[in-house]
Amino acid sequence: MAEPERRIALLIDADNAPAGKIDAILAEVARHGAANVRRAYGNWKSPHLKGWEATLHEYAIRPIQQFAYSTGKNASDMAMVIDAMDLLYARNLDGFAIVSSDADFTPLVMRLLTEGVKVYGFGEKKTPAPFVNACSKFTYLEALVQPSTETAVVATAPKAGKELRGDTALMRMLRGAVDSASGEDGWAHLGAVGHQISNRASFDSRNYGYRKLSDLIEATEQFEVKRDEQIVWVRYRPRAKTKAAKKPEKA
Repeated sequence: MAEPERRIALLIDADNAPAGKIDAILAEVARHGAANVRRAYGNWKSPHLKGWEATLHEYAIRPIQQFAYSTGKNASDMAMVIDAMDLLYARNLDGFAIVSSDADFTPLVMRLLTEGVKVYGFGEKKTPAPFVNACSKFTYLEALVQPSTETAVVATAPKAGKELRGDTALMRMLRGAVDSASGEDGWAHLGAVGHQISNRASFDSRNYGYRKLSDLIEATEQFEVKRDEQIVWVRYRPRAKTKAAKKPEKA
């Protein structure tokens, strides 16, 4: 018997999200479940949101009107948070997809996670780290490509091995995940490595320009990768021992 499809609420901060990426966002959300709830928040009388109008109808996204009651305050954010909590307490959802580049949603994400639901974040590269790291998985919009393009293409240019190795946090995370998932021989199943990573941090290999986790790991040149038919194994490559310095000859 097939497992029931996961139900996800897609909540969009229209003031801080580009309408042109909605097709790619929905395709990504579909990988995790069905977006049963689709809402976009903003002051729809504002010319700033004009580009969203056609998108709302085409993708059956419900616009939630929120007037700006005072200068400098984002009432849309408050409305979005209130709706998220109402949806959470209804207990009929398995996850939330939050589209915004605003770090003000970080407390909301942390609250949702305490209830055992997954939170998938989407935002531009300017998104502050606290919001990115709080999500179960965060994907930069610049890393997403439209579903109509070749699936092998990644929007973000792949980072070179040297640049990846210079990312201390990334390397520490990869090494820790491989170490935790490995057996006595040091080899770890890639699926178990990915599971370890997802439990530790918000991570998407496409943010580094690689479509697959295995491609990213290989690019670091710090791991051995072997493929056994459909199974991929990973092992940390120990540093080569340096040769002892040659002693000077006696006169």
